[in-house]
Amino acid sequence: MKKNLFLIGIALSTFASATPLENYLQSLKKEVKAENPTFKDFNVERGKDIFFSKHIGKKGKEVSCVSCHTANLRDTGENLFTGKTIKPLSPAVNPKRLSDLKKMKKWLRRNFKDVYKREGTPLEKGDVLMFIKSQ
Repeated sequence: MKKNLFLIGIALSTFASATPLENYLQSLKKEVKAENPTFKDFNVERGKDIFFSKHIGKKGKEVSCVSCHTANLRDTGENLFTGKTIKPLSPAVNPKRLSDLKKMKKWLRRNFKDVYKREGTPLEKGDVLMFIKSQ
């Protein structure tokens, strides 16, 4: 009994010490594996391709994530549609990035709809997050 409680305690402390990003990536990974049991892990290069690819997005304009966030995620961006300043996306420069689950979900959903005119798949979201994290 004591051994089981000890193991449960270790598992809970490990989960509690994981960042919101790590927890979200694990959740997305489960979703992807449910659809594709051979899935191994998210990929920075696929995420980069998604981030830089251009599409006819919101308001019929050709856009990509780079259109607002710049090609260097350490730089300040500007929203193409509103002109509002966007703080750097790189967590290395802006430690608040990828630290709030609610904000990650909100902005991924909104930005995929602006660029792709649809919500991103769990695979796409995981890949993009891995790319952003690497910057």
